[in-house]
Amino acid sequence: MRTRTLVSVLFLFSLLFLLPDQGRKLHANAEDSSDEVSDPPKVEEKLGGHGGLSTDSDVVHRESESISKKSLRSNAEKFEFQAEVSRLMDIIINSLYSNKDIFLRELISNASDALDKIRFLALTDKDVLGEGDTAKLEIQIKLDKAKKILSIRDRGIGMTKEDLIKNLGTIAKSGTSAFVEKMQSSGDLNLIGQFGVGFYSAYLVADYIEVISKHNDDIQHVWESKADGKFAVSEDTWNEPLGRGTEIRLHLRDEAGEYLEESKLKDLVKRYSEFINFPINLWASKEVETEVPAEEDESAEEETETTSTEEEKEEDAEEEDSEKKQKTKKVKETVYEWELLNDVKAIWLRSPKEVTEEEYTKFYHSLAKDFSDEKPMAWSHFNAEGDVEFKAVLYVPPKAAHDQYESYYNTNKANLKLYVRRVFISDEFDELLPKYLSFLKGLVDSDTLPLNVSREMLQQHSSLKTIKKKLIRKALDMIRKLAEEDPDEVHDDDKKDVEKSGENDEKKGQYTKFWNEFGKSIKLGIIEDASNRNRLAKLLRFETTKSDGKLTSLDQYIKRMKKGQKDVFYITGSSKEQLEKSPFLERLIKKGYEVIFFTDPVDEYLMQYLMDYEDKKFQNVSKEGLQVGKDSKVKELKEAFKELTKWWKESLASENVDDVKISNRLADTPCVVVTSKFGWSANMERIMQSQTLSDANKQAYMRGKRVLEINPRHPIIKELKERVASDPEDESVKETAQLMYQTALIESGFILNDPKDFAGRIYNSVKSSLKISPDAVAEEEVETEETETSEEATETKSDDLPGGLNIEAEPVEEETPTKDEL
Repeated sequence: MRTRTLVSVLFLFSLLFLLPDQGRKLHANAEDSSDEVSDPPKVEEKLGGHGGLSTDSDVVHRESESISKKSLRSNAEKFEFQAEVSRLMDIIINSLYSNKDIFLRELISNASDALDKIRFLALTDKDVLGEGDTAKLEIQIKLDKAKKILSIRDRGIGMTKEDLIKNLGTIAKSGTSAFVEKMQSSGDLNLIGQFGVGFYSAYLVADYIEVISKHNDDIQHVWESKADGKFAVSEDTWNEPLGRGTEIRLHLRDEAGEYLEESKLKDLVKRYSEFINFPINLWASKEVETEVPAEEDESAEEETETTSTEEEKEEDAEEEDSEKKQKTKKVKETVYEWELLNDVKAIWLRSPKEVTEEEYTKFYHSLAKDFSDEKPMAWSHFNAEGDVEFKAVLYVPPKAAHDQYESYYNTNKANLKLYVRRVFISDEFDELLPKYLSFLKGLVDSDTLPLNVSREMLQQHSSLKTIKKKLIRKALDMIRKLAEEDPDEVHDDDKKDVEKSGENDEKKGQYTKFWNEFGKSIKLGIIEDASNRNRLAKLLRFETTKSDGKLTSLDQYIKRMKKGQKDVFYITGSSKEQLEKSPFLERLIKKGYEVIFFTDPVDEYLMQYLMDYEDKKFQNVSKEGLQVGKDSKVKELKEAFKELTKWWKESLASENVDDVKISNRLADTPCVVVTSKFGWSANMERIMQSQTLSDANKQAYMRGKRVLEINPRHPIIKELKERVASDPEDESVKETAQLMYQTALIESGFILNDPKDFAGRIYNSVKSSLKISPDAVAEEEVETEETETSEEATETKSDDLPGGLNIEAEPVEEETPTKDEL
């Protein structure tokens, strides 16, 4: 009896143990049917076996399904992508570009940004980093060949649920539309990094993406999408707790299998992310040799030769002694461990003499996210010592940004990264360089600036002004050196010396390339930076009447100036071809003077600030005050044409002409219109009138007084002088004088206020030359009544009948069928 009771008790206890296990199995099966998973063991517990992502049985079952059958979790909150994102992803996913490697570059760059943010927060609050592995600021890359999953993990700042929805579901940058248009037109995937849409490049290789993220201020969430216009966000209760940071799992397409190879990933990291400031570790496999016990039959060796010498006998004795010990053998075994991929020291911490040209180029591509094959035009690597110590590397990019001068004064652009004691602070610090040098890229690492202050306080730090001053000087020296090393920039007298020295052909034409890309920045610098105006003026380049289509400098111009020439002559306009035909240049060219062509709209503003250079004044040849040598007959000509100039000025009183003078700049043209020395030129008036929000009242105030200059040697002017002397009230003479003034306005670059009046005077002149009466007018058109033709009348009658019957149609005769037809 007691035995039965004992057996019953044991049976009941066994049931109690089995029931929870069965409950857990039923719960797991229920979760499996709803596409939900249970808590897995941690990744660290299963790292050695396969090197992939560690999951429980439910997750393994779910992830072993075909990617195309995957669906968003049923318990997740569903969202739709912003329209711009959907359009962008459609272009990326359906593209057939070969360079898909950039996805890894962009994801690593995003991970680096997240690590930078948490490290910056840790400067004032060390508790945000956490403890243990969570405090390690690193990037980890793992792959699972069996499941075709590539994972990129960082221990950065992480994202809250709201961050996941906002950052991955919408694009706030205004440049997205421009990016989409550029992609459709050029198909250049390198544009991705320039427009801040790097995350979506992951869909070049994956058709399903999971983003697992944990922020200190929120619980862990999962963002997932198949790029079908929708995404889902849910609380993460099945993956390994991240502690803090983000893990991106890419479920790769079948054709993207190459990215499951460790060698491929290593090459991509070395190429694109070598100079990332945080360790990039790859969970990589390697073979190691280990000693294991060997079996007797395998370890025994047969002796095939006999020994005869004493030395051989001693060796045999040693072998016998070793055989008595335990016999082992070496075998190769595959193990997994973290391998550091970016172990290259940051080049700005090294001596400039130790860094090669290839390393500078690589660093530029990594720093600027410019992954084209073009090298930067120039670079400057230097250490500043003294009251303020810092290290810096500056680069001149090979090309200007697509939006370099769009909204120049309304945007704050900075391409310099600021570090303080090797800690990244900001890449939006526009106080390090003036706006006109914003095209330069590089970084500054200072040991003087404080770490634990806000960005606003850092802007007011006294050391910042010193750093800025030294950076400007080094930047301008770098650009000047680029010009000095260009063989095309050498003066004619020094060309032979350069040819003998065997100057590198790579530097030929480099400064011309720089000027074409960034010349506008130098001009803006002259306008904005008074303290460096003379240094910047040395970097100016332009075409002249004697440069034969090549660029020349102010130093070269001054060296070619004629003896006794006091001013630097220039002219402004819309194009070189137009200026070459300008009447303002006639006498200057005949006398051998050189004139500078300024054809950029910004040149008009530039010359308002660049008043002189090397004690030489600038003179616009289309304005008053031009001195071209000495003319001994000036006084005589003024007296001889005094009556004509006075009469002409009175007849142009309604045209706001300030004066009529004898010209010293004309050779073949009868007359031109010039402006006062401190007023707007004709080109400036045209520029201001084209402004959308221009003020007509202010334009009238700034418009220069117009002066009509006449050529006393021209036959038309001589004849006009005679006509005025004989009959100053002659209407035909007045008409001719008015027409000549309007023609001079057009030829001088001005816009006529009344084109209709000018056209009427031209037609009257043509009538006179053809001996047509001035009162003759065009004949009036004779209007005739239209009559209906017989056909039209017939159609009208037919249309008037009901059903459109035609009463004139002949009846159709019916034919009687023949016997054969029946």
